[in-house]
Amino acid sequence: MNYDQEFAGKHVVITGAAGIFGSWIAKAFAGQGASLCLSDIREDKLKELIRDPLFKNTEFIVHRTDLSEPNSVADLCAVIEKEWSAPDILINNAGLYHRQILMDMPPRAWEEFMAVNLTAPFLLTQNLTKLMIQGKIPGSVINIISGAAFSVQVGGGPYSVSKAALAMLTRAFALELAPHGIRVNSVAPGFAPGSEVSHLTDDYVSKMVESIPLGRTSGPEDAPQAVLFLCSAAAAFITGATLTVDGGRTAGTYKRNHGLGK
Repeated sequence: MNYDQEFAGKHVVITGAAGIFGSWIAKAFAGQGASLCLSDIREDKLKELIRDPLFKNTEFIVHRTDLSEPNSVADLCAVIEKEWSAPDILINNAGLYHRQILMDMPPRAWEEFMAVNLTAPFLLTQNLTKLMIQGKIPGSVINIISGAAFSVQVGGGPYSVSKAALAMLTRAFALELAPHGIRVNSVAPGFAPGSEVSHLTDDYVSKMVESIPLGRTSGPEDAPQAVLFLCSAAAAFITGATLTVDGGRTAGTYKRNHGLGK
């Protein structure tokens, strides 16, 4: 979708920009003419990302951020303030995921998980929206959550807890920031294989596709288009909402070839 240069020159911060969804979102905003702050702990992957021809005419900041460390988060905010005064859009996309049984999880591992998945989005939203308020910018914040926020599986407890909390943090910030014209929403993308962090077998991917009513995995246009929409003027009256973009997977239990229609 073409937003008729609505995002041209807008300053957009994206955490986890080297990941699968982060890179897709970054490319979507670059294609709309936005200026980008690309944040990730994997600086080499960020440099690899910006070599993509899509970024040829894009103004950007690259920042290696360790979201588990508040000082690193503070440094990211300081760089943004110095370079831009304030951002127009914040995309809290970064997140840790690994299977972990809650009963066996060491407290330090729990703290690191929540630091990246929940505390960092809290700190970034708190600090960067203060800059928006100072600059009288009617900005937008998007938190990338997951279908795991709505249901949990054994081994996925920490991730589900963090994403459910992030969904509620979205709503809480939406209420507090509404008087300043700053909207806060979340997007729950669908299953997308290809992450370098979580390696998946072909059998696992096939089984996941079987559970998706629309019969495919999430592609490079799906979640990014939802993000662009929620940040656009077309969504000017939407805040505190979650847009699920998962092919119907969180709608309920689904079994392909159920015998209803063709």
